[in-house]
Amino acid sequence: MTAEYRRLRVALLGAGAVGSQVASLLLRHGDELADRAGAALELAGIAVRDVDARRDVDLPKELFTTDAESLILGSDIVIELIGGIEPARANILLALGSGADVVTANKALLATHGPELFEAADRVGASVYYEAAAAGAIPIIRPLRDSLAGDRVVRIMGIVNGTTNYILDRMDTEGADFADVLADAQRLGYAEADPTADVEGYDAAQKAAILASLAFHTAVPLDAVHREGISSITASMIEEARAAGFVIKLLAVCERIEANGAESISVRVYPALVPQSHPLANVHGANNAVFVEAEAAGSLMFYGAGAGGVQTASAVLGDVVSAARRHIAGGVGVGESTRANLPIVPIGHVTTRYQITLQVADAAGVLATVAGILSDGGVSVATVVQTVEGESEPTARLIIGTHRATEEALSATVDALAESSVVERVVSVLRVEGE
Repeated sequence: MTAEYRRLRVALLGAGAVGSQVASLLLRHGDELADRAGAALELAGIAVRDVDARRDVDLPKELFTTDAESLILGSDIVIELIGGIEPARANILLALGSGADVVTANKALLATHGPELFEAADRVGASVYYEAAAAGAIPIIRPLRDSLAGDRVVRIMGIVNGTTNYILDRMDTEGADFADVLADAQRLGYAEADPTADVEGYDAAQKAAILASLAFHTAVPLDAVHREGISSITASMIEEARAAGFVIKLLAVCERIEANGAESISVRVYPALVPQSHPLANVHGANNAVFVEAEAAGSLMFYGAGAGGVQTASAVLGDVVSAARRHIAGGVGVGESTRANLPIVPIGHVTTRYQITLQVADAAGVLATVAGILSDGGVSVATVVQTVEGESEPTARLIIGTHRATEEALSATVDALAESSVVERVVSVLRVEGE
């Protein structure tokens, strides 16, 4: 006997790579999803700009409409997969105002307007679900929001951008140049024609803001996230890292620190040296991984596909089932907790260590001068590797590993080295994470 379920209308906004897969899976697996949700999920329509546009997935033509407003106002659950800020923001506010729950994968919108959207949901007792916004198919939002709600998250360190991981991984395993691998990534669809959002760390910074807000119960605005990209990473830097026992990864790091005598948080994105023994060093290709450290639970790692239409659709549909269950159970939606309101401090307060590569003259006294500059800056030397290059006018390359110090002290010391007469060039500066 087939169970009789309450019917919930689901509106889908956007039919790109992810949206098309969400619609296809909803139509193909509707009966199974109904059993899991306790409600029949009816795809009421798909709002798009152009109903005649070519799409990779074959979907019933009668589902498409350009009238997003009417579709939203007649639905119980609204899935926003348009991307960008507008009209996504206006559509979500309209949906929440009508009492519908919202499922979104829009990291840019959440990183910039998250508090506004959550407040709008709270006013009417609705919920915003966004598992797909931070790491594709990897379940990380729900564990931070629900499973670890009774714990105290101390640190999050993760690879949250598949494009940059693909590029750095190939540079490491093949010795390839950045430009060549980027071109391959664009051809394969891992990188956009304009790759700035990925390679300059903007995408990872948006995800870091979302993860930090959840983990530390504090609203983290995007402009509070320190951001650096990978466009300056060269094949020689990759080779030197490997020789020293490291892998270079673009990391999002969110952590509790003590600053100005008070508990604070730091949120940052940059390329860093990760020891080859660390689990994140073995995340290959376009995969993502998030390493969470909590006081009671200890160390947890979440690994999997960080992008891809069908993979991300999996996370979206998980949220749809959760929203449907809430509708059936009744009651108000679960709001986001930002009551901790911890101060967010600039990167200068962070304690870390550097690997500094310098091009210097191959002459007596140079090493002593460099060591003196480091000492004057309060930076202690842990390791030094020197190689000589050239024959007629030989120069030396110094690779200096420091002990831990504040970012402020390390940065000032690098500036002093750059101004020294014995230093021809500061070749690279990379932080070390995960030790």
